[in-house]
Amino acid sequence: MDSTTIREIPPLRAAWTPVGQQACVPIIGSHAKRVLSGIINILTGCYVPYVSASFCQGHFQDLLYLTRAIWCGWNLVLFLDRASAHTAEASRALASTLDIELRWLPTACPELNVMDCLWRHTRDDVAANEPTPQLEATVNAVLQQLDALSDTERLRKAGVLSNDFWLADVRNALMSR
Repeated sequence: MDSTTIREIPPLRAAWTPVGQQACVPIIGSHAKRVLSGIINILTGCYVPYVSASFCQGHFQDLLYLTRAIWCGWNLVLFLDRASAHTAEASRALASTLDIELRWLPTACPELNVMDCLWRHTRDDVAANEPTPQLEATVNAVLQQLDALSDTERLRKAGVLSNDFWLADVRNALMSR
């Protein structure tokens, strides 16, 4: 599980200009943003997106309910960073009530979070190429790109199918059942 923020402000890395010329970056008055959160199943490639204007423990708890409803009957383990929404006592209590195990990823190790790897591709392929992004259009484009991927493509872009994937042994054991 991970989140990424989409903003109306254009990313500076998307501007290319000839050598010696300064890039013109439009400045807009809005600082609007959307937080895209998601959970991906490392066995099937199925993912659950969640879009909100911000991300607090209430949003995380909504995502926990949604996750349990989608994967009813599954033994669920979510690998998370230590964001306050995740570590809040009410969030941990709800996860326990819903029989969802929370596991904490080490600090500053985004490469271990498969959703973070998937978000990186969407940011690079969609969000980074808009000189003047329109927030809702960008969010919709990111979601459409994720929806257009097959489950296998989603797992590949997230790094799950790599031989170096840190949970490869666990995934392979579960797949052989």
